[in-house]
Amino acid sequence: MTLSEVPVPRREEATFARDLRRMFTRIAGQYSFVDHLTTFGLDLLWRPEALWQLDRRNGPPPRRILDLGCGPGDLTFELRRHFPEASILGMDFTPAMVRRARERTGPGDPPSFGLADAQALPFKDATFDLVTSAFLIRNLPRLREGLAEMRRVLRPGGALLALEVGEPPSSWFSPLFHAYFDRVVPKVGGLLGTEAPYRYLSTSLRSLPSREAILRMLEGLGFVDGSFHLLSGGIVSTFLARAPG
Repeated sequence: MTLSEVPVPRREEATFARDLRRMFTRIAGQYSFVDHLTTFGLDLLWRPEALWQLDRRNGPPPRRILDLGCGPGDLTFELRRHFPEASILGMDFTPAMVRRARERTGPGDPPSFGLADAQALPFKDATFDLVTSAFLIRNLPRLREGLAEMRRVLRPGGALLALEVGEPPSSWFSPLFHAYFDRVVPKVGGLLGTEAPYRYLSTSLRSLPSREAILRMLEGLGFVDGSFHLLSGGIVSTFLARAPG
């Protein structure tokens, strides 16, 4: 199967998780490059901005951090720069992504990487001070289960930080965003032999609950102090919440 023949994962099909893993396997080597290209480098600003927002409302620096859906490690390595004293573990359910992240580790004390399904984490309760993700939650076949697992592995008082693409709130900007996101981005991917995965991006956005609905879901799972913040006109949101305690 060539890159261009990778099927678009469809949430309503029983093979969704398998097709999603296959899709990310195919694009693991160029995932970061295409993200930088199609966002005009804005994705390089979103992760530091999200961590700055976390700093504004969080307490002491976290000692144990779990980065879920880490992909090739873009947020994981940003966490290492931001929290150099922390123990950081990046986890993804696609082996090719984990291999790519490990290839990027340098000398010194790099983050660790491993395989895990965000909906069934292999950790004891209350293990981490901070759980993060970047562009993961819209890909979870069972979003509530994934968020519940994040809550389970957080210690009392631990923080959740999630970056996710969102629907721009502006009535004039939203059509421009969709014209680019739905049509131009897949064409750019097609030039690199990866059109199907980038067609999936627009469908995954439409399947994502509203920001307000995600906050209500977090509250229903026991999180407190939930909030979201818009970046770049609302095309990306940061979700912040805390485990009580």
